[in-house]
Amino acid sequence: MKHTEERPDPEAAARKLVELAASVAPVQDGRIYIERINAPFLFKLKGSGSEFGAGLKHAVERGWLQMHESGTYVRLLGPGGLLTQ
Repeated sequence: MKHTEERPDPEAAARKLVELAASVAPVQDGRIYIERINAPFLFKLKGSGSEFGAGLKHAVERGWLQMHESGTYVRLLGPGGLLTQ
């Protein structure tokens, strides 16, 4: 019987989130609504909420994603800023 949860791997989760974000067609101004990456991460990949949160935080800290202050959308970032499509 386990008494502690396994720790999420933020690096792996962040990479999956960026991969999911890259596969979604952005809307106005490169916005990717958070539910467009949240649902596949949780239900297709069977990730946990803590993994999603840790991965999102890691991706933002690394400069891979930019999260709006409202938390409703992210933008995919490249080495020079916003990625253009």
